Amino acid sequence: MNILEIIAKKRDKQKLSKEEIEYFVQNYTNGNIPDYQASALTMAIYLNGMDEEETTNLTLAMANSGDILDLSELGIVVDKHSTGGIGDKVTLILAPIIASLDIPVAKMSGRGLGYTGGTIDKLEAIPGYNTSLTIDQFIQNVKEIGIALMGQTLNLAPADKKLYALRDTTSTTESIPLIASSIMSKKIAAGANKIVLDVTCGSGAFMKDLDNATKLAETMKKIGELANKETVCVITSMEEPLGKAVGNSLEVIEAIEFLKGNMQPDVKEVILTLGAYMIKLAGKGNDIEENKQKMLEQIRNGKAFEKLEQWIQKQGGDISYLEDVKKFEKAKFVVPVVTERSGYVEKLDAQEIGKASMNLGAGRKKKEDSIDFSVGIVLEKKIGDKVENGDVLAYIHAHDEKLGNEIAKDVLNAYTITNEIVSKKQDILKIV
Repeated sequence: MNILEIIAKKRDKQKLSKEEIEYFVQNYTNGNIPDYQASALTMAIYLNGMDEEETTNLTLAMANSGDILDLSELGIVVDKHSTGGIGDKVTLILAPIIASLDIPVAKMSGRGLGYTGGTIDKLEAIPGYNTSLTIDQFIQNVKEIGIALMGQTLNLAPADKKLYALRDTTSTTESIPLIASSIMSKKIAAGANKIVLDVTCGSGAFMKDLDNATKLAETMKKIGELANKETVCVITSMEEPLGKAVGNSLEVIEAIEFLKGNMQPDVKEVILTLGAYMIKLAGKGNDIEENKQKMLEQIRNGKAFEKLEQWIQKQGGDISYLEDVKKFEKAKFVVPVVTERSGYVEKLDAQEIGKASMNLGAGRKKKEDSIDFSVGIVLEKKIGDKVENGDVLAYIHAHDEKLGNEIAKDVLNAYTITNEIVSKKQDILKIV
């Protein structure tokens, strides 16, 4: 068996056997197959797809490429994962709410992929936060305070870690088999019993339309069943960014404000829906609406914010930043994006906002790029909002004034303003 034959087979739209997939995963992980050959195979998969059996075999091979975490001593662990989006600060908010309800949260998260932000990058915007725990520390933290969140620093799904970075830099991210196997291999390796997936759909997501988002959701649900993990998929809209803030520190601040009771309506809808299903899978309540009320109560009584502080402090983060968000490093320049039209916001292209944020330095173009935590975009007007000539649509937070002004033009172009009244977009599109 050799890699050239495997690449040629997938190039010619043939089905790969379980053994061929395992051969590729094993040899790419241990360095026998170089990046350029792995790139050729991922591009062939991107162009020609994989069937259900191939996708499941790829998922299991990647999950088994390293250690499989055993969390059985923690009881029922429900993991939540998003397929990625713009302004997606869901984990930062949802994890402490769920942990405050005595449901263990033991979560591994990724870094940013292209124009979509990563939870680990956002957490590292909090000075001192340690994303590299040992397995023992990780489990001990969950036992002690009910929550731990780290990067993929352990030897869990190392094949995915390599492939994830490779896909990011070779334009092969938007492929159902590659996304499904990446997400589910991490979830299987990370040891959760049950999984709630936030499958984003729209211009700022990998899945641009509901049909493809549904296909991805069904693929992952099927993999979950085959791996004996009960899985629920919530398809959410990513036509425009989630919430107001896009960029690492800015999103952390928005998450902190949410847990203090200042909630953006779209973020609230997504958080409550995902969380209600997590509570249900954990066996702590079958009524989705009642579960939402339980979550709101944890915000009102301050227990969710208290849990956030416990979690961040336990992993070395400076919680004075949570208590006073003004302490976060600020970008040197804040450039307003001003409209010369009156009317209603019809579209706000999430992908363009994500690219603009990445171009400011909030995301990575190459896997070795470092991130500027303080830059980003704060949206003042979103789909359905009324605007007048001269209104500020958004603010660009930049370290370079010239770049800030250039990005302001890009952000202005991401808005479409019409004379007709526009209704607000639906946040939850489907439950699979």
